[in-house]
Amino acid sequence: MQITTLGIDLAKSIFQLHGIDAEGKVLLRKKLRRQAVLSFLAGLPPCLIGMEACATAHFWAREVAALGHEVRLIPPAYVKPYVKRQKNDMADAEAICEAVSRPNMHFVAIKSADQQAVLMLHRSRELLVRHRIAMINALRAHLAEFGIVAARGAHKMRDLVGELQSDETDIPEVGRTALLSLVRQLDALETEIANLDREIHAWHRQSEISSRLATIPGVGVITATAAAATVADASLFTSARQFAAWLGLVPRQASSGGKDRLGRITKMGDGYLRKLLVIGATSIIRSAGKADPRTREWVQALLERKSARLASVALANKMARVVWALLSKGESYRTV
Repeated sequence: MQITTLGIDLAKSIFQLHGIDAEGKVLLRKKLRRQAVLSFLAGLPPCLIGMEACATAHFWAREVAALGHEVRLIPPAYVKPYVKRQKNDMADAEAICEAVSRPNMHFVAIKSADQQAVLMLHRSRELLVRHRIAMINALRAHLAEFGIVAARGAHKMRDLVGELQSDETDIPEVGRTALLSLVRQLDALETEIANLDREIHAWHRQSEISSRLATIPGVGVITATAAAATVADASLFTSARQFAAWLGLVPRQASSGGKDRLGRITKMGDGYLRKLLVIGATSIIRSAGKADPRTREWVQALLERKSARLASVALANKMARVVWALLSKGESYRTV
């Protein structure tokens, strides 16, 4: 007898393994230190290996697949129902082993190192943008205490900085010193964000997939590169609706007794890509007059029934379906 299915509970130091044969008999329950995992798996005959799609999972999936094993990543939420007793590493490994063999299980595509690197650019940029917003809000609040205000918008912040740097300001020198320190940090943040933007644009220009996605109205370089790097394999989704559901852009259902009850969107899946699609949809709605006739008519009809916020989510859902169609069919966007 040999191991045909193996569940691995990933960790920082100690990995838990649970292996069964073709009949479901348990052949292996073992703990391994991180540095011993690959050498142990290299000695096993090729088998099906399951892991939770958590931190470091894509790295380990690539490494283990290179040894000849079939590796599948499972969303943690789909593993939880298979935990039979109290949660611990052994129970988790057993649950992963059982979940990976289920015929109707949904899996996560394994990302390449290049895709992960691009997503690192996005995550770093997002972090710096949040810091920039916090810095701008702090400057606005401090300056308002001295009666210095400006219109909303990050670009209007320069007007406030100009007043702060003016010799005619009424702010005491001690206060100016503190505020100018924040301004220097804001300038540094904007420089770093611009550097990351250049890297993202450079990757976009050499990515055929990202270039095709950018032809969709409302999908810019940031959204296109994020989608191209996030969706490693569009074939894992059987339909456009399933892809939109994966992004959390479909209503939450609470149906029973033949009655359909739909609530707010589920917000499951990748929140960053969902947010970018909603932002793109909002920009289309705000400039609906410039959209192609078909989109303009669809948006106007929707706005007659729904608020602008709900219309943005509905349009983001539609955009997500178009993204899936382009990814799965290898085509570019075209108006009918």
